[in-house]
Amino acid sequence: MYTCPYSGYFRVLPKSYIRILHASPNAPAVDIYANGRIIARNVHYKEFTNYLALIPGNYRITVYVSGTSTNPVINTNVTIPEKMIFTVAAIGTSPNLSLLPIAEPVLPIRPGKAYVRFAHLSPNTPAVDITLPNGDKIFKNVSYKEVTDYLPVNGGSYILQARIANTDNIVLHAGRINLRPGRFYTVYAVGLNNDTPPLQVLVPLDGNSYIRV
Repeated sequence: MYTCPYSGYFRVLPKSYIRILHASPNAPAVDIYANGRIIARNVHYKEFTNYLALIPGNYRITVYVSGTSTNPVINTNVTIPEKMIFTVAAIGTSPNLSLLPIAEPVLPIRPGKAYVRFAHLSPNTPAVDITLPNGDKIFKNVSYKEVTDYLPVNGGSYILQARIANTDNIVLHAGRINLRPGRFYTVYAVGLNNDTPPLQVLVPLDGNSYIRV
């Protein structure tokens, strides 16, 4: 039997996956580079990129106003662990922007259940409770830059509200959100409280619903 003399030198490198969310309410469209190589172009506020496969490791992430390559609005290091899925959110208001990596763990799925969590990315909104219209609290006292754990719920349609924590003061009517069983969702609150652009939610399907690492 022939054995390739080089077989021990080759291995499949593990991959992780990231997407970028532009969540800075007063920042223009941006281009994003990893270690000097462009990975996303002309990303506007409220937009998500597709998931990108990356070899785990340390990356220098630079973010420029779209179409430029000087004076980055973000210039920072990000460490990508092995076999992980992330949404990396550009947050804050210009000129004080930063990146917030948000892990999307692969979890066991209970039959008939959808998994939902809340991410508070509104820089001028105080801590909030996420409630149903009757006031029942789903997530309590969530502060800016905080991301809750996933909560298993029955698949279906839900109407959510955000209230200033421990009050009945509703600052955001999130509207009706449809959650499919066997899927993971993050409800991202973006925008500004009593300002422009206003508070609203983004509810994408998270990559841990379909990416295997």
